[in-house]
Amino acid sequence: MLSYDLVIVGGGPAGMAAAVSAHDNGTENILIIERDDSLGGILRQCIHNGFGLHRFGEELTGPEYAARYRKMVMERNIPFVCNTMVLSIEDTDNGKVVTAMNSDRGVFTLDAQAIVLAMGCRERPRGALNIPGTRPAGIYTAGTAQRYVNIKGMMPGKNIVILGSGDIGLIMARRMTLEGANVKAVCELMPYSGGLNRNIVQCLKDFNIPLLLSHTVAQIHGNERVTGVTIAEVDEKFRVIPEKSQYIECDTLLLSCGLLPENELTQAAGIDLDMITGGASVNQNRQTSKNGIFSAGNVLHVHDLVDYVSEEAELAGRSASEYIKRGAVDKKIVKTVSVGKAGGIRYTVPQRIDIYDENDDVKVYFRVGAVMNDVTLTVKADGEVVSGQKKRKMAPGEMEYAVVKKAVLDTMPDAIDIEIVK
Repeated sequence: MLSYDLVIVGGGPAGMAAAVSAHDNGTENILIIERDDSLGGILRQCIHNGFGLHRFGEELTGPEYAARYRKMVMERNIPFVCNTMVLSIEDTDNGKVVTAMNSDRGVFTLDAQAIVLAMGCRERPRGALNIPGTRPAGIYTAGTAQRYVNIKGMMPGKNIVILGSGDIGLIMARRMTLEGANVKAVCELMPYSGGLNRNIVQCLKDFNIPLLLSHTVAQIHGNERVTGVTIAEVDEKFRVIPEKSQYIECDTLLLSCGLLPENELTQAAGIDLDMITGGASVNQNRQTSKNGIFSAGNVLHVHDLVDYVSEEAELAGRSASEYIKRGAVDKKIVKTVSVGKAGGIRYTVPQRIDIYDENDDVKVYFRVGAVMNDVTLTVKADGEVVSGQKKRKMAPGEMEYAVVKKAVLDTMPDAIDIEIVK
């Protein structure tokens, strides 16, 4: 059995950032395990720009952003293995055991003092959407279509309807248009878009692609190949209104209906999951319910900016390194406080704050459940407002955060709440 101080599962932006951060914090015996054929994760197929504005202060494409971190990994001589699948993670009395498999070594095990989970997320497929109709060729998730076009150089179709207005769907509407396809409509079940406002402007409005809010695909037509779809407006309970339906002729349907954290390994390891995010329940150091196992990136909760992924992963890597330097022992916790949410907030990350003898400011990320205008974001300690911030607009497609100050935590509160007040 090979032994490492830190094993990182996933070689995307989160995994690489965690490895670099842990190394710079003094932990050198690190291994990154990646199931694809090279490091970079989803960024390898995201050839559009808009990455790195917060992290590097300049606009980069996805491959350029990944290359920056890949270079950091190489400069630090951090070992990594690709084309390797992690099968299980076990938390034993003697440490953590990672079982993995590849074509060179078969099934093998690794011993680790700490683990960072950075497996990313996957798209919600058609089977999870319950769309009526036949099962012809021509139905793809937006990410699959993106891989075909940007990496394989293959066009999935010419006349396209997109269901869902997540960021990948919006970006693919523009990408397919630039490649000569006719994107007839982007349909969104909710009364608001699930993507960033800048993507709505740059990908749809700039190309005159219609965005149909409160619409869904009610029927898929075609046998061998998609021949068209019936789209329909929905009511406030998301029920199809038959008299407000129309048929659109197309040969391709792209689905951009949400992302799901890739947490089968996490769940099998007995780690507590958050029912809303689909990721692990963590403290402010991104430590899960199992000591020494940390989580970061899209496997923890879905991010809209990779810069935030890197920031979060650096925190997880640094926390894992400090855990290892303490001899695989967690810091002494004086009190654990759940982070409450109110006023339309769907979830918070972290879900709990561990209060120590010495504390730092804690940045609490969250998403709202609906579009909100002219509201106040407040932080409460034991019911008392300790900070407030005016917000002109908040939307589900854009992640927000509130800061819980060190001085507040030093008072040892019994409750911390993040609330939106209209």
